[in-house]
Amino acid sequence: MKTGNFEKKMISFLLLCMAELILSSEKVIYTFSEFPYKETSKNEILFREIEAACEGGCLGKNGISKVLCVRQCISPSCYRDLYQADQLEEGEVDVRLNSFKGCFIQQYNKSRP
Repeated sequence: MKTGNFEKKMISFLLLCMAELILSSEKVIYTFSEFPYKETSKNEILFREIEAACEGGCLGKNGISKVLCVRQCISPSCYRDLYQADQLEEGEVDVRLNSFKGCFIQQYNKSRP
């Protein structure tokens, strides 16, 4: 009887190890350019104003294609840096948005006299 218990525990342990190996091998580490963004009312207002202006040029689009159209309009170079190689997909949480805003604000500040 003790041998049977040991075998069951060993099989359970091996199955657990195999499951962990499978799960850990499927993990993808996602990296992208990061631009610091300070969420101030001034920065948010500026971003929203440009975003609203760009939405007019993306009227026929919906969902993620509209989001990407607006981001391209806001800043083609920031869009290229953050989204072109790995586009957002429907339902994906956009972890790059703050970096996009940071990139945009940096560009805006550089362009001011």
